[in-house]
Amino acid sequence: MSWVGVDLDGTLAVWRGAGVPIGPPVDAMVDRVRGMLLRGMEVRVFTARASIPILVPEVERWCVEHIGRKLEVTNRKDFGCVAIYDDIAHRVVFNTGVICD
Repeated sequence: MSWVGVDLDGTLAVWRGAGVPIGPPVDAMVDRVRGMLLRGMEVRVFTARASIPILVPEVERWCVEHIGRKLEVTNRKDFGCVAIYDDIAHRVVFNTGVICD
């Protein structure tokens, strides 16, 4: 099944620094995620925080509070990943290595 990854810090939530609680929601992105969910899309929170398993429940609670439901939290992509929204990514033209910026 296909899914969309959305970064947490700096994309879904305001970045407040490493090692601190998750910041307040970035309303425009939270609204975008809610719209994706309403259209039946699977959305996963794609975050480095998932590399520390004890932090995953905090991310899940944040999602329930601000998005209205628990989302899967991961730091890995697989062949089902069709898009990633992230504040630090650089888009590359498919099969070329050419950076779009």
